[in-house]
Amino acid sequence: RMSRGDFLFYLEDVINDRREHPIEGSYTNHLLSRGVNKIAQKVGEEAVELVIEAMDNKKELFLGEAADVIYHLLVLLVQKNVKLDEVVEILKGRHSR
Repeated sequence: RMSRGDFLFYLEDVINDRREHPIEGSYTNHLLSRGVNKIAQKVGEEAVELVIEAMDNKKELFLGEAADVIYHLLVLLVQKNVKLDEVVEILKGRHSR
């Protein structure tokens, strides 16, 4: 069984694989083909939707938007050639302060 954190790294690998081996009809490939500006815009849109859902009491909608933010952020990291490990290291450094 995959640990909770491992799934995010697995998903990062899947997104990287889609970049290297595009699959027609793949939403991930559609995003990657649009370029960094459009992906960044999508992250922003999803973040706004998450904020809106945070103000309501519909947990399922909030969780869906949280998942959308994380997924689109991973796509943006891949597009920018940044590894999730690099972000984790920043978080670890901040935590030790």
